[in-house]
Amino acid sequence: MENPYEVLGVNENASDDEVKSAYKELVKKYHPDKYQNNPLGDLAEEKMREVNEAYDYIMNIRKGRASSSYGYDGTRKQPGPEFMDIRRDIDANRLREAQEKLNRIQRKSAEWIFLDGMISYKKGWYDDAAGKIQQAVNMDPGNPEYNQALNTLMNAGQGYRNNAYGRGYTSDQDMLCTACQCFLCADCCCNGF
Repeated sequence: MENPYEVLGVNENASDDEVKSAYKELVKKYHPDKYQNNPLGDLAEEKMREVNEAYDYIMNIRKGRASSSYGYDGTRKQPGPEFMDIRRDIDANRLREAQEKLNRIQRKSAEWIFLDGMISYKKGWYDDAAGKIQQAVNMDPGNPEYNQALNTLMNAGQGYRNNAYGRGYTSDQDMLCTACQCFLCADCCCNGF
């Protein structure tokens, strides 16, 4: 990947707002919808992919989710651009494309397993996602993104479990559930109420 700051046309000291502004301008300029049925469509799509990759790289670095292993010095480091492309597909809910690209990668690194888990998560397969993300955490325990995803996934259903098992309905909650419970109890007790 080229220098991502040069791709967006900003210097490395640019503020987050300046980076976002430059990104938005380039998205407007190269968005594929502007180039439908146009011979420049493929070029615009490639430029858009490059802009997205540069923006993702910069924002990940600034949020502390990426390390020097994402370098743009021309060397191929892990995780590489193929993973960034898969991440964009997952974010855009293009899960089939993401899975196909992921399956073409032979080396099953922590990043590979994490992304496989995120695809499962997006599909609603939470047990499978939790297992895969846990495996990624085990392989790379120092990765804050993997740990945060696992914690979020494990705590996501906590509120539901507390309310459902506690049966603690309050006056501001839906009384229809309470009425249905009473009706079912009466039906059981009176045998065909």
